[in-house]
Amino acid sequence: MTTALIVLHVLLAVLLVGAVLLQKGLGAEMGVSFGGGSSQTLFGARGATPFLAKLTWVLAVGFMLTSLSLAFFAHREAGSVAERVLAPAAPVKQNPAPAKPQAPALPPAE
Repeated sequence: MTTALIVLHVLLAVLLVGAVLLQKGLGAEMGVSFGGGSSQTLFGARGATPFLAKLTWVLAVGFMLTSLSLAFFAHREAGSVAERVLAPAAPVKQNPAPAKPQAPALPPAE
């Protein structure tokens, strides 16, 4: 389960970076005055901004949910570091070495 969640988390991270990089910046309107006016006609008159904005929100929410899920599972598996450090170590019981079996006593030689 954790492995699948990690794979989904990495995939969401890569897609989120891609969605952010595809969006135009705040100063992108300046290119229109220099002949780039028809560059956004593929997505309509408003461009891809509404679609990419919604996609970015969905990917960001998914990324945050997988982050919280991974943190929850990691805490359940490992427990608190403070509890492990501050908890007194239980004394290790060592079994005494087993006694060597003694050879049966031989009758006295005559």
